[in-house]
Amino acid sequence: MSVIHALLTGAIQGITEFIPISSSAHLVILPWLLRWKTLSPPHSIVFDVALHLGTLFALLVYFWRDWYEIISDFIRHNILHSKSEGKGYLFVPLLIACIPAAVAGLLMESSIDSLFRTRPLLIACSVIVMGLVLLIADRAGNKSRPMEKVTARDCLIIGFAQALALVPGVSRSGITITAGLFCGLKRDTAARFSFLVGGPIILGAAIFEMRHLSSMPSDAIIPMIVGVLASAVTGYICISFLISYLKTRSADLFVGYRIVFGLATILFWYKGFFS
Repeated sequence: MSVIHALLTGAIQGITEFIPISSSAHLVILPWLLRWKTLSPPHSIVFDVALHLGTLFALLVYFWRDWYEIISDFIRHNILHSKSEGKGYLFVPLLIACIPAAVAGLLMESSIDSLFRTRPLLIACSVIVMGLVLLIADRAGNKSRPMEKVTARDCLIIGFAQALALVPGVSRSGITITAGLFCGLKRDTAARFSFLVGGPIILGAAIFEMRHLSSMPSDAIIPMIVGVLASAVTGYICISFLISYLKTRSADLFVGYRIVFGLATILFWYKGFFS
């Protein structure tokens, strides 16, 4: 993989990880269509996880104050017995929301990846279907509850939804925002909670897959670093954009993009571009 390809792949990861249009679908379909030379497994998995480390860094930088307040308030309230709970009430719900995705990832990631990664038609259908589900959630949810009203039940629902993100085309941010909207959360609240609950999952996946890092070809290290930096910068920009956008607008733009992307992929498949 060249440095330019790594830069573009990192930018694609940073944009599509947080915008609800599926990073996994784009990272499979676009290099395939453009005939980019990619790394072979397990190195390709390590590269994908490294790009997720870039987006994790973007999450930590953007939400550092939230995480600091959640952890410190939890410690003060539950260990030091402070009367004020602050944002500490979110600590346990966030952990609860991570459990389903963590278990599903350990048990099914490899089988799901092998099923979908070489089947662009399945990915395209997943992109379209989940776009329509997002549209329904955006219309049906009452979108009235702020972050302070997030309950343990919401966290379980969002957590189980996050487990579905193992399927390429679903989109981790897309499915968790969708679940949040069905739970009645405000659009920007659903996005913020989606990003907060995604942090521990991304970190856990990165730690688990880094066992392959020592076997990476030496000439792949520089492209990987470039890709990580690109995903971090574009990821931070897209987090800020999406939260601001959803405060005043619907998710129709992303639904429309998913449908167009999915239909275009089906057309390319029909014309034999993936053969």
